[in-house]
Amino acid sequence: MDHFFWAFNKKCKENNVEIDWFFPNTSYHGDYSSLNIISPDIEITFETFVINKIKGKYVTVFTHFIELCTSFYCQLKKETGAYIIAVDHNPRPLKGYPLKKRFKKRLKGLIYAKHIDKFIGVSEYTTNEILKDFGSGLRNKAFVIYNGVIIDDIEQNTIRNKTNPKFLVVSHLRVSKGIQDLIDAVNLLSDTIKENLRIDIYGEGPYEAELKKKVSQFKLETIFNFKGSVSNLNELYCLYDYMLQPTHMECFSLSILESLAANVPVITTNVGGNEEAVKHGENGYIFEVDRPKELSTLLISIMTGEKYIIENTRNLIKNEFSIDKMVESYFELLST
Repeated sequence: MDHFFWAFNKKCKENNVEIDWFFPNTSYHGDYSSLNIISPDIEITFETFVINKIKGKYVTVFTHFIELCTSFYCQLKKETGAYIIAVDHNPRPLKGYPLKKRFKKRLKGLIYAKHIDKFIGVSEYTTNEILKDFGSGLRNKAFVIYNGVIIDDIEQNTIRNKTNPKFLVVSHLRVSKGIQDLIDAVNLLSDTIKENLRIDIYGEGPYEAELKKKVSQFKLETIFNFKGSVSNLNELYCLYDYMLQPTHMECFSLSILESLAANVPVITTNVGGNEEAVKHGENGYIFEVDRPKELSTLLISIMTGEKYIIENTRNLIKNEFSIDKMVESYFELLST
């Protein structure tokens, strides 16, 4: 979201719209120095800090990464009288919330949703989940604004290998990202297929040791290469033929958009907003979540050239999921 915050701030300044940014921590990297950032300097909950600082100063308030439909929104409306736009970036559990939590969310929707003027989901999936969580009565004020990426910064793949393609994974390394399923799927492959298979994994996280242990257990060290976190992924996508994302939970993945912008098709699961960007057989492939055997069969077809994506996947991102379009959509909300 860094690039969106920077671009949105620039758009506001160009149109003489004053904007303050409330963050839990002060940031200075990239273009954050151009933002007017207000952060707590003492130990205090972020929501309490915002309420104490924001009193009566603002016409419009956006919230990102804040839990929806809580007493915070009631206080925010009371202190500011502002038009409140709550943006939901959160994926939901694969099997949904437990009954008790579903009941609590519906109750919170009845009590606090009236204090939020617009709900924004970053995908159709997210917006539908908002209605499922807090009540279908919110339908008239729940909308979609897709996340976007900076197209021009992402280098493009110009030659895609039809057989023995090279794969990458871009992911935080935690259980919900399903990389363990990918390792299981690869383990099911024949030695002939494995011999030519290479998968580079970019990212770090708490599940990294377990994933490496599993790779070692199956003797797949020549296939999986853990590359850690890097700052130049925009230059690296183009070195690969396909991206693998076997995730169990997703809202709307920026790494999927970046990969497609690099003309690198995506192989991913049918969860969250994945199928809103990836069309099976057109710009990538969709497989059933938590089904290593299905993924293994798909990998065989791709490795042998039986399945092959011809389309330039960059065009969809340029037309539908650019950061410019995202910024314009959010800026238009200021006139509501």
